[in-house]
Amino acid sequence: MAPELGPRLPTQPQLAGAEQYAARVRRVVVIGATGHVGTYLVPRLVRAGHEVIALSRGEREPYSPAPEWRVVERVTADREAADFGERVAAFNADAVIDMIAFTASEAAALLDALRPTRPLLLHCGTIWVHGPAARVPITEDEPRTAFGDYGTGKAEIEALLQRETIAGGVPSVILHPGHISGPGWPVITPAGNLDPDVWRRLAVGEPLALPDLGLGVLNHVHADDVAQAFERALTRPEAIGSSFHVVAAQAMTLRGLAAGVAAWFGREPVLEFVDWAEFERRVGAQHATATREHVSRSIAASIDRARAVLGYAPRFSSLQALHEAVRRLAANGLVDVGAQDF
Repeated sequence: MAPELGPRLPTQPQLAGAEQYAARVRRVVVIGATGHVGTYLVPRLVRAGHEVIALSRGEREPYSPAPEWRVVERVTADREAADFGERVAAFNADAVIDMIAFTASEAAALLDALRPTRPLLLHCGTIWVHGPAARVPITEDEPRTAFGDYGTGKAEIEALLQRETIAGGVPSVILHPGHISGPGWPVITPAGNLDPDVWRRLAVGEPLALPDLGLGVLNHVHADDVAQAFERALTRPEAIGSSFHVVAAQAMTLRGLAAGVAAWFGREPVLEFVDWAEFERRVGAQHATATREHVSRSIAASIDRARAVLGYAPRFSSLQALHEAVRRLAANGLVDVGAQDF
């Protein structure tokens, strides 16, 4: 089980020097800049008047082109390099946005390098810091019950960053996205996995098998809505020291998502509710494992705090985020929807 968070600060603006960050954020380093969220975040930051240094491991282009990238400093950097933290610190940024820290040791190494100058640190977590919820929608104040390497690693980072902030070190804000969706990459289907045949079955009216009566819950979010939250967090000193859920306004059940997707093609879904053994027989062990990972959590996350503190206002519902993603996948021949049209 992941460690519980340290105590939240009762009044975040009381942090020493907190107001200075909102006033002086101009130079921003984005680690993992060409990924799902960075594709949208970097242009947003440029449009907001920030000077942006975009760090990534390779030469991959963002998923969607934008003219703002022409004025961005692009830097190739490997997080596993011994001098990675020092390279980030050398940019002398006002803020660092870390999209790709997955272990507490990675986050600690970056903190060590940033501590002398104390830039604002924004970290991308995950709603999987939560395990199965006792109350829904789950809030950021619930004790962490993460399981699995991904969720527990992110929960450990969250606790580390909050302790650092409380101790007067590098100030941080943690944003916990749901299942990040958008055009350019495969996204979690209404079956809770990455099986592309799910989209075809819903498009052409073939039966779709779902476990647990299709009542498992998914909490998608469009990558641009996540980017919106990061952009807003840069200039909200009252956010420092806190964590925020960043998801679509409503979570949806598997069967609800299936009905919504089928409706794109003028259909009702043909759903077959099966037990887990039969589900695995039909879809294979890999897809069944992914579905179980999502259904066993079934997180419906509250965004009340993000709305109140960050002014977060998601533009996309879960279905709208999926529609953009699937339309691009189909246009690129990566998803078969038969002869159906959106």
